[in-house]
Amino acid sequence: MSVTTTQGDRPDLTHADGREVHKGLALLTVAIAQLMVVLDATIVNVALPDIATSLHVRSNSDLSWIVTAYTLTFGGFLLLGGKIADRVGRRTVFMGGAVLFAVASMMGGLSGSLGLLIAARALQGIGGALMSPSALSLLTVVFKEGEERNRALGIWSAITAGGAALGLILGGVLTEYASWRWVLFVNVPIAIIAVVGALRFVPESKDERALGFDIPGAVLVTGGLMALVYALVKGNDAGWGSFQTVGTLAVAAALLTGFVLVQVRSTAPLVPFRLFRSRSVAGADLGALLVGAGIFAIFFFLILWMQVINGYSPIKAGLAFLPMTLIIGVGAGIGSQLLGKIGPRPLLTVGPLLAASGLLMLGLRLQPDSSYLGTILPSLALVAGGMGFTFVALTSAAVAGVDPDDAGIASALLNAGQQVGGALGLAILTAVSSSRTKGILPGIDQAQGQLQQATATHSFTPALQQLGAKVNDALVSGWSVGFVVGAAFLASAAVVCTLLIRLSPEQAAASLKETVAG
Repeated sequence: MSVTTTQGDRPDLTHADGREVHKGLALLTVAIAQLMVVLDATIVNVALPDIATSLHVRSNSDLSWIVTAYTLTFGGFLLLGGKIADRVGRRTVFMGGAVLFAVASMMGGLSGSLGLLIAARALQGIGGALMSPSALSLLTVVFKEGEERNRALGIWSAITAGGAALGLILGGVLTEYASWRWVLFVNVPIAIIAVVGALRFVPESKDERALGFDIPGAVLVTGGLMALVYALVKGNDAGWGSFQTVGTLAVAAALLTGFVLVQVRSTAPLVPFRLFRSRSVAGADLGALLVGAGIFAIFFFLILWMQVINGYSPIKAGLAFLPMTLIIGVGAGIGSQLLGKIGPRPLLTVGPLLAASGLLMLGLRLQPDSSYLGTILPSLALVAGGMGFTFVALTSAAVAGVDPDDAGIASALLNAGQQVGGALGLAILTAVSSSRTKGILPGIDQAQGQLQQATATHSFTPALQQLGAKVNDALVSGWSVGFVVGAAFLASAAVVCTLLIRLSPEQAAASLKETVAG
């Protein structure tokens, strides 16, 4: 059957064969798929050291692509995924995304080279960009507006919030007791369950009013961002004034300029630029980009510090981030209560600055032998508390004053901004940290190769042990600079949001309520 997205009273939904839709099982189906999408943003982080050893990756810049490839394609195609789902059919696109996700996961798990793994992660991102908006739209169709839908979206939000932490823990368990390849293989049975569940329990629906979708726009923006990230990641090796770097930056500029031109001329643009006439929307989206740029690298760098430098097991490394997730939840709860009393502007000043202070603490205090309780945990607590305030306030500001018909695209823009910002930020911070590391120890790639070989053959000599200490000092010094730059991104987000966002407490509370209600 075909169901439109009109609001208000409507009879209970039925499948095409007349069966009544089992709402609980429909929710379980889409929630499982959303959990898989959220998990994959973090599940590979704990496995990165094992992947580097298995695939002989010596450069952290190259290793960062395993994370970046997923977040870039997910963020770049997220808006397109929602538009295709509305036009073609949400269940159809949801299942297509799940199948693509499963195929890409199998390909990644079987990959024998870094290039193939990165390609698989990029395909996973496209699959996730098809699934996630489709699943959320299906929820708003299956559940009636009001208390029923609010409960369903509350479960959805809890899964989204907790998925990142669960990804780190699950990644640790799979890596330690099976293999890093299972952090990818695990998606295959989950995707199969999602497809079977969708066929059985989820009704088809589409928006009969939906316009066309902008495939050229999605390809141009994702291609441009990929070229930009590649130039940033490879700039240290190729030289910032080299033909390769300058040429790649020129390609990125051309593709992104083409994207803007396509959006201006399109009758159904991927990004309706009219939304940015609102200072609050512009401030929230730019703030989300800067927050993503500052915060994503904390997982990448600290996982390497924990496992490569300090010998944490994958499980121990995953559990080390659990307090951060709990504190984010507490911060978000406090922030949502304060939002209706003081508005988003104070939260978007204090929140990013609080998180920036946590990153700055890491940048100034992190050493190879730093204590988790004395250095890492206090820093994570500051970052998490600040992010709890920030996420709630950004969500409110991103949709405040937006026409109801544009609320979905405004919310998706915020999500896409965070993902793209994370990918760009990780590329920039990796480039900065690698530059610092190579400045201290120019032959670090060769040194790491020697140490990997010595580890494999158990042939450490006193000279190699001294070399290992030098490598650790150089790596941690580079990551420390990365944390300082990340803190600067977060501080910039506070400035941008403070200057641009002007919402009363009443407007902020109303917009957040509308967002949660769908």
